[in-house]
Amino acid sequence: MPSVPTGSKVLVTGANGYLATWVVRTLLEKGYSVRGTVRSEVKATHLKQIFAKYGDKFETVVVDDITKEGAFDEAVKGVDAIEHTASPFHFSAEEPEEIIAPAVNGTIGVLKSALAISSVRRIVVTSSCAAVQSFLPEPKRFSEVDWNEQAIEEVKKKGKDSSQIDKYFASKTLAEKAAWDFYEANKAKVSWDLVVLNPPYVFGPLIHDVSSPSSLGASAGDWYNAVVRPDMGGKSLEVLATDGGGWIDVRDIALAHALSLIKEEAGGERVVVSAGEWVYQDFIDTANALSPSPIPSHTDLPKGDPGAGKKLPPKIAFDTAKASKIFGPELKYRSMEETTRDTLEDFERRGW
Repeated sequence: MPSVPTGSKVLVTGANGYLATWVVRTLLEKGYSVRGTVRSEVKATHLKQIFAKYGDKFETVVVDDITKEGAFDEAVKGVDAIEHTASPFHFSAEEPEEIIAPAVNGTIGVLKSALAISSVRRIVVTSSCAAVQSFLPEPKRFSEVDWNEQAIEEVKKKGKDSSQIDKYFASKTLAEKAAWDFYEANKAKVSWDLVVLNPPYVFGPLIHDVSSPSSLGASAGDWYNAVVRPDMGGKSLEVLATDGGGWIDVRDIALAHALSLIKEEAGGERVVVSAGEWVYQDFIDTANALSPSPIPSHTDLPKGDPGAGKKLPPKIAFDTAKASKIFGPELKYRSMEETTRDTLEDFERRGW
C-alpha cells in the first residue's frame, strides 16, 4: 500500500494522552493535518492552546466512550490515515475484563469504523512490548515473532487473582491479536493497510495536560518516583537494580508513528521500537551524573546503589533490526542522558 503523503489528514485517537500529544505535534511539524479525539471538550482545551499556531490544521472531536459501537464513525470521515493510541494503561483493574474489554473493543471499533471509509490508506495501532515479552527464568532478546501468551494464560487461569501486570499485559496482547485478526479477515475489501508499533516503557518530557506528579501515567510516574522522590517510590535496592526492560524516549516513538505513515514498506508490519535496556538504577545514576543539575530545586537526588544496574545482564531485551530496516537513519534514538536531562528540566519548570 502506498505511503501517506504530508498534507494528508490523520486521525489521532486519545489525542490528549502522554504519547499521543507528542504524536500530534510530530505530525503537525511534518506538515500533516490532524484531527484528535478526546473524551470531552474540557480535555480539548489544552490541546487547542498548545497547537493554536497550526490554525485549522488541527481540530478535535469528542468520542466520550471508545468502547461504544460506532464510537469512531464520525471521527474517521474524511481522514487519510489513523493513529490509534487510545487504550487504558493502569494497574487498578479488579476483574481482567475491566482493562481487556476497553483495549480490545476500542481497537476493533476504530478498524470497524474505517471499513467503509475509502479515503483511509493506513492505520497505525500503538501496541506495546507488553504484547511481545514474557517473564522467563533466563534472559531473552525478544522480537516481532514473539507473543505474550504467558499473560493470557495467567488471566485465564487466575481471573481477578492474577497480577495487575498480567492483566495489563494480557489487554495489550489480546487487543493486538484482535487487530491483526480483523485486518486479515477484511484485507481483501479495505482500502488501508495496518502497521502495529510495539514500544517498551516510554519516558521523557511532557507536553500533555498534567497537574502534578501524582497525576502522571504509570511509566512516567514510576520514573519520577524512582529518580526524584527521596524514598525512590518505596522501591528496594534489589528492585532498583533488577526491575526494568526496554525503554524509548516519548519523542522518538512519536517520530516512529509519523514514519509509519511516510515509509511505504511499513505497511502490514509489526515493529518493535526500543532504544535499549534499563533498570531503575541506571536512570538514577544518570540523573546524579548530570552537571549542572537540571533540577536544582532537588539538591539531593536519591542515590540508590550506584552501579548496581550494571552487575547483571538484562533480563529482557529487544531486537530492533526490523525497525532499523524500515525507518532507516531518520529514527535516531535519544540517549539515556538526553532523556534524563530533558525530563528533569521539564519537572523543574513545573515546580515538581
